[in-house]
Amino acid sequence: MGKVFRHFSKSVFVNSKIVVPIIIGIAIAIVGIITITDQESDTIKVEDTLNKKLQPTEEITPEVQEKLDKIEKINLENEYSPKDREWITSGPFQIDRSEYVLGEKIFLRIGGLGFDEIGQVAFLRPLNNTHYEVYLTIPFDGSDKSAFNYYLEPQLSKIRGYCSAEDFVGDWRVVFRGTDYPNLEFKITENILPGGGEDYQPVC
Repeated sequence: MGKVFRHFSKSVFVNSKIVVPIIIGIAIAIVGIITITDQESDTIKVEDTLNKKLQPTEEITPEVQEKLDKIEKINLENEYSPKDREWITSGPFQIDRSEYVLGEKIFLRIGGLGFDEIGQVAFLRPLNNTHYEVYLTIPFDGSDKSAFNYYLEPQLSKIRGYCSAEDFVGDWRVVFRGTDYPNLEFKITENILPGGGEDYQPVC
């Protein structure tokens, strides 16, 4: 009886040395297959999602649109770089550029006025494609000063009726009253000088 038991225990011990590693190997293989399968299914899910077209779930609200507009303005401001000075000329009168952004100063330079040249420089803002309105006049008198400079920056004013940036955007004219010098023209775009966005919030 003792011999049989020893023989049985030896065979169980020998078999366990063989069986246990086989079971562990099979378990590792199963875990590996499950992991690979999960990764493949995750990859397929991601690819399927990427290939689908995104559909908006709801319409853009005014609040969201306002935020989008602000972001667009900030992007435009970040892309801003001033144009080179061109010095558009009519007789003794010059302006430094043919195009400006909102908030950018318009530089008028006057030099070499004749002694008898007296009049006004009139800056005309566009009302529509055919009509203009006087925004500002600057008097000049060659007998008093033959040369001087002037900076102009269109600004919103509730009192004067300049309520929003749109009141300044478009093609302007500079007329030299009291002379035969031809008009000058320049454009103000809807872009805003970096850091000047608050200056062009509607005031009325």
